[in-house]
Amino acid sequence: MAVEAEPTSLKLQRYSGFGSCGIPPLALFPSDWSFSGSGTDSGRPEENELQRSAAVVQGRSRHTVSDDLTPSLIIAVDGPAASGKGSIASRLAAHYGLPHMDTGLLYRAAGLKVLASGGDLGDADAATRAAESVTPGDLIDETALTSRGAGEAASRVASHPGVRAALLKLQQDFARQAGGAVLDGRDIGTVIAPDAPVKLFVTARPETRAHRRWLQLTGRGEAIAFDDMLADIIRRDERDAGRGAAPMVMADDAVLLDTTEMDIEAAFDAARRVVEAARVRHGF
Repeated sequence: MAVEAEPTSLKLQRYSGFGSCGIPPLALFPSDWSFSGSGTDSGRPEENELQRSAAVVQGRSRHTVSDDLTPSLIIAVDGPAASGKGSIASRLAAHYGLPHMDTGLLYRAAGLKVLASGGDLGDADAATRAAESVTPGDLIDETALTSRGAGEAASRVASHPGVRAALLKLQQDFARQAGGAVLDGRDIGTVIAPDAPVKLFVTARPETRAHRRWLQLTGRGEAIAFDDMLADIIRRDERDAGRGAAPMVMADDAVLLDTTEMDIEAAFDAARRVVEAARVRHGF
C-alpha cells in the first residue's frame, strides 16, 4: 500500500475549539518526524467517550484479552493536557473500529474520590486506596470529570507510584485486547504499551492549549482568567514530566504531532497517515 507523503508544515487557520478530555520506529516516518498544520473548524466528536470508557471497563466491549500471537493494532497516543490527544484517539478508534480508553479519566476519578472523602491529594496512601476503589460508575459524571479541579487532582494523584501501580493492570489488559485498542494518556507508549506498533506524541504550544481549555471551561460557565488557565497548564506540564513514576515523556519511536495550528480534521488526517504507515510496516 502506498502512503502519500505529508508536508511538514501547513500554514492554515488556527482552530481554538480543538479539545481533549481534561482529553503508538515507523518504516515511513523517522523518529524525529513531526506534523504541523491546520484546516477548518469542525467541532468535537459527538461520541460520549466517558460512557464508552465506563462500558469497556465493565467488560461490555466485544473484544477479549488476546492469548495468541495474532498481531494487534495497539495505538498509543500520549501528550500533555489540551493537546488534542483525546479527540485524535477518539477519531482513530471510530475510524478503525477499535475500543478506546481515555486513561486520564481513571486518575481524575481517583483524585475526585480523595477530595470527596476530605483527604489530602498529597497523601500517597489515601490516593492509592482511592485508585484501587475506582469503578465504572465513577467514570460517568462528565461535568465533574472534566472540571478544572478534576484535572488538577488527577495530575497530583498520578505522581504517586501506588496510584499508577493500582491502575496499571487495568490499562494493560485493555491494551492487550484481541484485535487491538486505542489508549490516550501520558505514559501509554513508554509504560502501558511499550511494544505498541503505533505511537503518537501529540502536543501544542502552552498558550494554544490554555486557550482551548479556557474556551471549554468558560463555555460551560466556569469562571477562570486566561492567565490562571495558562499557569495551570504550565504547572501540570512540569508535574507530569517531572514525576518519578512513569513521567510524561515522548517514546523514542513515537511520531511527534504538533496540533498548534491544526483543526481536528487536519490532526486526525495526519494521525491516520501515521497509523497507515505502521499498518504497512507490520502487515495489518
